[in-house]
Amino acid sequence: MILITGANGQLGECFRQASVQWPALKFVFAGPQDFDISNRAAVRAYFDSSQAEKFKWVINCAAYTAVDKAESEPDKAQKINVLGAKYLAEACAIRDIPFVHFSTDYVYHNRQNTPFLETDPVSPKGVYARTKLAGERVAFRVQPLTMVIRTSWVYSAFGQNFVKAMLRLGRERAELNVVADQIGSPTYAPDLAEAVLNIIQKVETGEVSKESIAGIWHYSNEGVASWYDFAAAIFELENIPCHVRPIATRDYPTPAQRPPFSVLDKHKIKAAFGLEIPHWRESLRRCLANLS
Repeated sequence: MILITGANGQLGECFRQASVQWPALKFVFAGPQDFDISNRAAVRAYFDSSQAEKFKWVINCAAYTAVDKAESEPDKAQKINVLGAKYLAEACAIRDIPFVHFSTDYVYHNRQNTPFLETDPVSPKGVYARTKLAGERVAFRVQPLTMVIRTSWVYSAFGQNFVKAMLRLGRERAELNVVADQIGSPTYAPDLAEAVLNIIQKVETGEVSKESIAGIWHYSNEGVASWYDFAAAIFELENIPCHVRPIATRDYPTPAQRPPFSVLDKHKIKAAFGLEIPHWRESLRRCLANLS
């Protein structure tokens, strides 16, 4: 049985949607209404329940992702991104359950022009990035059998995200200014969920060992884009006649700094688990079809 925490969020909802395609895997979906991951006693009580005895995997989709708001809410970001990761990892360690946890491209704020490897130095800027990195580190410290997946620019048909914002704004306005000097790779959340479930299935069938999942991994869709490119593709595919004007980051100041370049190298996860990752434009088409 697989426990999905943060089940009401964007990625959690994508796991819920994907679960029907995996009848051999059984799921429990938990949100904040079930227990508070940032409360150690609440986590222990939940895992001490009879149902929890059947958990074989824990996938943590809970996160504080309001990047700019985190600058004024550091304690809240710390509770969810660090303490939540710690207490869930502790519960997994006690029961020898593999812990799957998601992190972010924001941990890379180095200026380079080649995709980041998992072994590259990190230099997080801002509360969100620092708390996500701290969450990774505390999870590994208390449960070595942790799989941290760093991902980027996540979107889907659920929740609030760039694609849905662009669709709304593009239909309201004749012209939009979009940052063109931040480079990365969009990630369609259903693709990420499917990749994780593929990996778990390979462990369950003995194709790969449970121990092989431990460590840091990168996952995003293939291809590279700026936010400007991403917005232009959304309008092109949806035939929205909104003109996109490229601007520089300095012309769109935000409370939190964004990485100027955060393309993730995915050779490690593809080679280890035989994954085929779609190009971001292909996945964007699927997302837009689901939203129409």
